[in-house]
Amino acid sequence: MRVIETKLKDVKIIETAVFGDHRGFFTESYAKETFFKAGVTHEFIQDNHSLSVEPGVLRGMHFQTPDKAQTKLVRATTGVIYDVLVDIRKGSPTYGQWEGYILSEYNHRQLLVPKGFAHGFVTLTPNCNVQYKVDELYSKEHDGGIAFDDSEVGIIWPMPMDKLVLSDKDTKHPTLAELDNPFIYGEI
Repeated sequence: MRVIETKLKDVKIIETAVFGDHRGFFTESYAKETFFKAGVTHEFIQDNHSLSVEPGVLRGMHFQTPDKAQTKLVRATTGVIYDVLVDIRKGSPTYGQWEGYILSEYNHRQLLVPKGFAHGFVTLTPNCNVQYKVDELYSKEHDGGIAFDDSEVGIIWPMPMDKLVLSDKDTKHPTLAELDNPFIYGEI
């Protein structure tokens, strides 16, 4: 297993060993002991799975507030997604910065999304299955988000805005500047 640091403080790309032959491939997508030895010591308690049928489905930019903030371990099991994170931890050296990553059924990469990051993705191919582990249960009262098109954050999505498919909820998040932000770097 290989853990790759990113430009965003505390965000990691994880590559597990993939064994392939003429039949396909095999990988241990998660093994607690292996991940712990590599420094990924979160106690994941729930697995989530989404299907996005068409290209351009954008889900984000989501987070849960403390005391129900979540760390996520995200992967695309079918299809290709552009996964985006924004550091929303006040006082962080990378506060307000974003980075995007390709996760796909082909590269088998996983993305470790720490607490205090807004997270979202857009599908680049049809029929994208995205699975992710979380270390805290969903809480409607702690559910939050920031605008996917916040001009101050400046996320560059890989397709035109008029081609994006969003839920009504995801069109109504505040900008990062408007957010009543409870995340403080070093306190979560």
